[in-house]
Amino acid sequence: MPSPWVGQGAGGRLHFQKPATVFFLALFLVLAVTGGAAQAEPLEISFYYPVAVGGPLTKIIDGFAAEFEKEHPAIRVRPVYSGTYKESIAKAITAHKSGVPPAAAVLLSTDMHSLIDNEAIVPFDELIATPEDKLWLRSFHPALMTNSLAGGRTWGIPFQRSTILLYWNKAAFKAAGLDPAHPPANRQEMLSLARKLTLSDGRGRVEQWGIQIPSSIFSYWMFQGLTIGSGIALTNPAGTITRFDDPGAIEALQFWVDLARKEKVHAPGIVEWGATPQDFIAGRTAMTWMSSGNLGNVRDNAKFDFGVAMLPGGVGRGSPTGGGNFYIFRGASAQQQRAAFTFIQWVTAPERAARWSIATGYIAVREDAWATPEMNRYLAEFPAGAVARDQLSSSAAELSTHRNQRVTQALNKGLRDALTGAKTPEQALRGAQLESAAILRPFQR
Repeated sequence: MPSPWVGQGAGGRLHFQKPATVFFLALFLVLAVTGGAAQAEPLEISFYYPVAVGGPLTKIIDGFAAEFEKEHPAIRVRPVYSGTYKESIAKAITAHKSGVPPAAAVLLSTDMHSLIDNEAIVPFDELIATPEDKLWLRSFHPALMTNSLAGGRTWGIPFQRSTILLYWNKAAFKAAGLDPAHPPANRQEMLSLARKLTLSDGRGRVEQWGIQIPSSIFSYWMFQGLTIGSGIALTNPAGTITRFDDPGAIEALQFWVDLARKEKVHAPGIVEWGATPQDFIAGRTAMTWMSSGNLGNVRDNAKFDFGVAMLPGGVGRGSPTGGGNFYIFRGASAQQQRAAFTFIQWVTAPERAARWSIATGYIAVREDAWATPEMNRYLAEFPAGAVARDQLSSSAAELSTHRNQRVTQALNKGLRDALTGAKTPEQALRGAQLESAAILRPFQR
């Protein structure tokens, strides 16, 4: 009986009869689409990254994602540029509550308690499975982990981390007859230098301020740069108690207020966070306090020789740590959580942590990153790149509490009231303390 699939044509050549033709045509189409073999679609993971516009940081992040995908073809990483840190945490919590969270996000390290309270994230301890995983978890700078730990578990992994640095214009120092190699070591020295560096035109209009400390958005963080130097901790490690009205904190705020209102060496009112780097680069201020995350920007754009130093202290020196951690979201599938964990391990490997630090000015978050050949070459050419890391030895955790957005908003409002003259520093901080105490009362068990 002849086969229904094939027949013999002229010259003995085989030809497909109709049923066979249909079958093999379908097979051909499948092979054409799949490239000759069935291949599973890559598992896609999204992660929120806090930047509002495109630019150098997005290019670096996009480059990391593309490089990771080449090495891990079964995973596709989709960065979502989610706006400011404040916008990003709001979007992340909303996405979590709606049941469609990202697999991971870079959010402020200080958002940790709020994320835990919302049951939005999983501790990394649940994903640690091998001895290599345990070594990786122990590789990060201990000072950066203070904003990652709660209840004996690790909730965040340092990535985009920083300290506050003093930047000074060496050319401005030289023009004022000051030693450009010696920045101020304490606040009184900073004030003395600022008096000599503040320059006005013939009409009394200031052309160059001696010192500038930004006071919008992250004013609480800058304030910590003053209180840590005064030996004051504004909150307890559990994030349930604040001490905004401590006498030492009031004294520190009075010093900040006096720079503008009494000493006239600092711009009055509120100094915008986003304008501060450009003010320094343009020569409108001779010294400024800024995040170490601005180091790459200043290095690439300043037309004068500059230096960076640890913050001038009061009774001691010190800076809060700052910046963003990686978090993994509870609502993601187990496969997505594992893929996100793989990506986070990959992007925080020593060589990539070094590349990120060199490109941005953020601190390379693990000690072995500072021993890579690329980092050694960078520091040989630009020793200032190590100052933020060196300051970690005297740093403290950034202000982080339960309901952190509301608590820092209360403190920021108090600082604004004092810096604009609406209230005295004592009135402003007492009001902020009363408000924060009411916010945190449910957590004081």
